[in-house]
Amino acid sequence: MHAPTVRATSRLAAIAIAAAAGTLIWSPAQAATGQADKYGPGYAIPDSEGYADRSCRSAIRGQLDGAFSWFVCWGYGEAHPGRNGIWYWTRLDDGAWGNVPAVDVNSGRDPASGLRGC
Repeated sequence: MHAPTVRATSRLAAIAIAAAAGTLIWSPAQAATGQADKYGPGYAIPDSEGYADRSCRSAIRGQLDGAFSWFVCWGYGEAHPGRNGIWYWTRLDDGAWGNVPAVDVNSGRDPASGLRGC
């Protein structure tokens, strides 16, 4: 029952450590040439989890390694540690599709500008 809170606290600690060490670079999402109408880019924090549903209580389908990622669309779901209910849909590193909470994505604003709803 407390796993999402523990995971979120661990993630926030990892972000603080990485930021202090200068290894985490945040940049607002920018549209790539020819892809803006289909996908929206952004950076996910290290080891962001992708969920089956728009809820941290749903099954984990995979992770994003913290590298630059493409997001297909966004939608409302359960509130997450970012205190909003915005989730992004993407292909995870293992090839599965999943929902990533907005708190784990640096898009500049939520929902990401120009990214369609789904």
